[in-house]
Amino acid sequence: MTQTTETLEKPVVVETSPVTDADIIAYLRRSRKFGEIASLAEQDALILDVCEELSITVSDQEWQAAGDAFRLEHKLLGVTETNTWFYEQKITVEEWSEGIKVELLTKKLKEHLFGGSVDSDYISNRENYRRVALSQILVVDLAQALKIVKALRYDNASFCALALEHSKGKQSQENGGFVGIRFLVELSQDIAKGIYDAKEGEVIGPIQTKLGYHILRVEKWFPTELSESVREAILESLFQNWLQEQSQTNPVENS
Repeated sequence: MTQTTETLEKPVVVETSPVTDADIIAYLRRSRKFGEIASLAEQDALILDVCEELSITVSDQEWQAAGDAFRLEHKLLGVTETNTWFYEQKITVEEWSEGIKVELLTKKLKEHLFGGSVDSDYISNRENYRRVALSQILVVDLAQALKIVKALRYDNASFCALALEHSKGKQSQENGGFVGIRFLVELSQDIAKGIYDAKEGEVIGPIQTKLGYHILRVEKWFPTELSESVREAILESLFQNWLQEQSQTNPVENS
């Protein structure tokens, strides 16, 4: 009888060099994400140029206060926590600080350009700023969507249970269908139109979008008022439209 001895080899540990900026850029290009990041960089460049042209600046006190608020929000209260966070983000304190400054300039530019337009935009588009608590089940097959709708409407099935079992949307699947409180203007046009006149508790759909088939339920409508959150949403909407217009009229040339 021959005795066989099995040798279990240890996995080979390969030492790798630290990733360089060039490596990261190469990854973004081959993973087809470079254009998205480039667009954001172009937006930052535009914001900085316009702020300089309009003499919009940030004081040292504002800069310091914003940095302190960021550290408090992210629980970076000690040297160890802060240095660990910088290491994980692969940035220097100077780069982080510059990012805080750009955020402040962006906020000031929004207010400068559109602060005086918020009231009129709200009056003209008041219905767009209705808020709705919304649940959904997202599936990719129409037959399955129709089956789920039938179960909800006629068999008294649990929306939460069906979302947990069938929804392909990460947030809705994890939260039993609930996807949060949204402004109508934040939703896709088809979904906003579909729920516009819906009553609380009503099941709507399926509504088809590029993501699949949405079965929706309105949990609650909130009164429309020009609250601070609505004002911020209007400012952001006007600003994003402006950025889009600028990118179309002043395209950045590739070097």
